[in-house]
Amino acid sequence: MAKAKVIQFRRGRTNQKPRHYLIEIEGCDSREKAAKFVGQSVEWTSPSNKVIKGKIAAPHGNKGMTRAIFETGLPGQAMGTEVKLGGTK
Repeated sequence: MAKAKVIQFRRGRTNQKPRHYLIEIEGCDSREKAAKFVGQSVEWTSPSNKVIKGKIAAPHGNKGMTRAIFETGLPGQAMGTEVKLGGTK
């Protein structure tokens, strides 16, 4: 199991997508390595032990970032925290 971290909302200059997040996976430094994680489930656990589930949708850029889509939006306190990568969803 690889370690992963929530980096940022998926956003443009004026808009942000409330359920889409950029996830950085440790040891993943190319688009080809990031593509291997597409389809895996992602779980973020809040401090009150509420679990929000999502799925890695696609690689993002050429340096190993991935895009994840969650069931509901994550709170702002999730930025910079770790998420669990699981198997296929």
